[in-house]
Amino acid sequence: MSLIHENFMIDSKAGRRLYTEFAKDQPIIDYHCHLEAKDIYENKLFRDITQLWLEGDHYKWRAMRANGIPENKITGNATSEEKFEAWASTVEASFGNPLYHWTHLELAFYFDIHDTLSSKNWRDIMNKCNEQLKSSEFAPRALISRSNVEAICTTDKPLSDLHYHKLLQKEDGFTTRVLPTFRPDELFETDSQAFLQFIAQLSEISHQTVNSLPSFMAAIESRIDYFHEVGCRISDHGPVEISWREVSEAEIEAIFDRRMAGQNMSNEEYQAWSSYIFVRLAAMYKKRDWAMQLHFGAIRNNNVRKFKAIGINCGLDSVSDQPQLAASLNALLNAMDENHGLPKTIVYNLNASYNDVVATALANFQSGDEGIKSPMQFGSGWWFNDTKRGMENQLVCLADQGLLANFVGMLTDSRSFVSYTRHDYFRRILCNLIGSWVDRGDVPEDMDILATMIKGICVENARAYFKF
Repeated sequence: MSLIHENFMIDSKAGRRLYTEFAKDQPIIDYHCHLEAKDIYENKLFRDITQLWLEGDHYKWRAMRANGIPENKITGNATSEEKFEAWASTVEASFGNPLYHWTHLELAFYFDIHDTLSSKNWRDIMNKCNEQLKSSEFAPRALISRSNVEAICTTDKPLSDLHYHKLLQKEDGFTTRVLPTFRPDELFETDSQAFLQFIAQLSEISHQTVNSLPSFMAAIESRIDYFHEVGCRISDHGPVEISWREVSEAEIEAIFDRRMAGQNMSNEEYQAWSSYIFVRLAAMYKKRDWAMQLHFGAIRNNNVRKFKAIGINCGLDSVSDQPQLAASLNALLNAMDENHGLPKTIVYNLNASYNDVVATALANFQSGDEGIKSPMQFGSGWWFNDTKRGMENQLVCLADQGLLANFVGMLTDSRSFVSYTRHDYFRRILCNLIGSWVDRGDVPEDMDILATMIKGICVENARAYFKF
């Protein structure tokens, strides 16, 4: 039997039925990813399997470095064959790492290759993949359609013109909706010169002079309106920490003025600035019925020498920690709520030891006033938690502290067009977990309730939550 089969990762009898009947063929709503709308629009075939699999995939790059592969064969100028051979030798060393499962799910689903990749057969598998990649069935849009993707939310800078999103909306024959996500990292920029450059660009694109805090916020709101017109219904934020400091309007205006004069902020000033900006943005999101995503806890670019050599998003990041998280998160959400501006919110923590802290904080702010089930969402296992252990921990914690049945489910969070098998990976883990509860008698084998739960987590909850 090949590694990937119908019951792969599902040892629960009830779980196998849940997966086969209610999860396996559900469409995908990819509400957070890092695909580029430009690449989807241009729809160019991939040069080879190395380009498709290894370019931009920092998960694989970290594993290859751990396996003693020189950087030349990872991000350097080695040939495609040399890089693929290096990756194959790494795969056979990756038992227990989700990369092993992801690799073979992708080979099986997209290429119908059921051999396990190794240093013995790498050339044969490479050639089979490269031959198939010549077909139009492996162009980006075809891969998305074959993956049964209903909607994709890209991640976009606040000054983006969203040109390719607009072009895609005019395309006939491609039914997947490609929508932007508002990701305003520049608002939280600590470098004074980079912030001033952003202000100049913001003034130009918003056609208004930005020289005061009110004009700054007005210009940002105009960008939010622009994104909304192009179909955006989600924002995304990636702070290292969740911080909170109460600040008066006079104090925040003084901080803004000092920033406009080219001065850097102190740590206290940054906490005040980020707190103010988050509360103001949240109100804008709520006004437009957007969901706000908070991905926090990544400390980035830690290997400075390698960062200077190869740049960002190259696998040099790790899990962070912070003191007083519970107080800060509760205070921030409470400030948004008191401002009558707490939107639908999804919080993802990279440090899994904070699962219960985050889940219980979110439970404090649940409300049915807007007609949405569980508007405060404890987000799926993210990045370093995008593993069997990490997903199970997140699911069990959510079930402990909230309502798992209302979960909006998995996201891809990937730059790859063949990462959609991660949804299948998640669905197998989900069905096996819930099926094991049935097998043990922890929950009844009521297939009507279980079917509603599984289909909800796979896709239907996200449809109702995001309202695309």
